[in-house]
Amino acid sequence: MATLLEKPAEFKGARSMGHMALHYKTKEDGPLAARLLSMLGYVETQDLLLPNGSHFYRFVVDPRHSPRGDGIVYVSVIPDAQRDLTKAIHEALGVGTDHEHATVVAMREKLEEDPEYSFHYGTLMESLEDLENIFLALEDANKNDPQLKGRLKLVYNRGLPGNSDVDARLDASPIYGGVTRYAYGKNGVQAFVETDILASGVLGETMMLEFDYVFPGYDRHVLSIVEWE
Repeated sequence: MATLLEKPAEFKGARSMGHMALHYKTKEDGPLAARLLSMLGYVETQDLLLPNGSHFYRFVVDPRHSPRGDGIVYVSVIPDAQRDLTKAIHEALGVGTDHEHATVVAMREKLEEDPEYSFHYGTLMESLEDLENIFLALEDANKNDPQLKGRLKLVYNRGLPGNSDVDARLDASPIYGGVTRYAYGKNGVQAFVETDILASGVLGETMMLEFDYVFPGYDRHVLSIVEWE
């Protein structure tokens, strides 16, 4: 039996994450969804206008993936059958009304406590400065951009404290300096953006995108070992 770090003998080739398929809510939201992904640093490689008037986008997480079949984010409008199903669920459970089903209320409370509680998509950054600059721009857009104002919810997690070098760098960070939330691990950070421009999850209301950075030189970090305080 192979160990956790060994590849089974029957698999000869390397593997990588291929793609993630995301949905925006309405045909009108397509260009705005594409703009948001570009702000997040994804690289648009295709914009295909479909017969129904919606856009089908292909993005890659990094330009090095452009000619490859991995590192892809596809973005398209929610299919009709999925939209109809979500609408039926909302009507049955009173989603968005003052008489929401108790299970919906409980789920909202859990999502408010922990951005990672339900489905989300994570991107690993190689530069903390890049991550900081992206989210500073998102903070500004959420306050001032006519199209994005109020449509972005940003949450930050620092790595568990205890490494003086990492703690000092985060204390000086323009986005992590005053953060008191902590990730489930050390020597890294997480940044989340939740938006109603994209839709996913059990309620189909919003999409949670996560961005991570791991400080180099540490085998034990937020993405290698899950820890509790």
